[in-house]
Amino acid sequence: MRWGVLQFPGSCDERDALHACSLLGEARLVWHEERDLAGIDAVVVPGGFSYGDYLRAGAIARFSPAMEGVAEFAAAGGPVLGICNGFQVLCEAGLLPGALLLNEDLRFHCRQLELIAVDGPEMRHIGVSEAHRPRLSIPAKHGEGRYWAPDEVLDELEENGQVAYRYAPGQNPNGSARDIAGVRNEAGNVVGLMPHPEHAVDPLTGSTDGLRVFEAVAAAGVPA
Repeated sequence: MRWGVLQFPGSCDERDALHACSLLGEARLVWHEERDLAGIDAVVVPGGFSYGDYLRAGAIARFSPAMEGVAEFAAAGGPVLGICNGFQVLCEAGLLPGALLLNEDLRFHCRQLELIAVDGPEMRHIGVSEAHRPRLSIPAKHGEGRYWAPDEVLDELEENGQVAYRYAPGQNPNGSARDIAGVRNEAGNVVGLMPHPEHAVDPLTGSTDGLRVFEAVAAAGVPA
């Protein structure tokens, strides 16, 4: 698996994402002016403050040449993972539904929390209810992480299996609708989440659960 990790002016987590990807294959940085993604099997849009988060988080990054390449890559079925600011960028670009708003209490939160993988490649054939699925211990750090979409869109996401991750009960740090921590597109190959799996890939950090998120993205790029 050959990974490409985008790098915007203002990115701050691309190196950790690059390291996480390198544990599962080859990985390289993709500068924001680079449009050609030839030779890349999976793309990660990392966390940070792309273009200083001017106007709105992710609002400027969506127009970068690299994101034009990502849009074409995703349309062709390529797996894409957006983390925190990357999730915001994917929503701004229309590659994922909904929006990320200011945290409900208007405060920045940084904490270790638990996620539940709702559905997707890593949960196939388990055959257990969402409440009994394994939890992932992953850190989150954001001030604009409250997932929002109109109720009718949220209903569609639930019905179509597009909710990828939820905060475990009592773990929602930002007031996200229905405890949603991450969603996927209809095709299932584009996933975004607010917590940072790239910071949970080494035992020294106290958790390696983040690797399961990257493994799920890799699985999405392999025909069933």
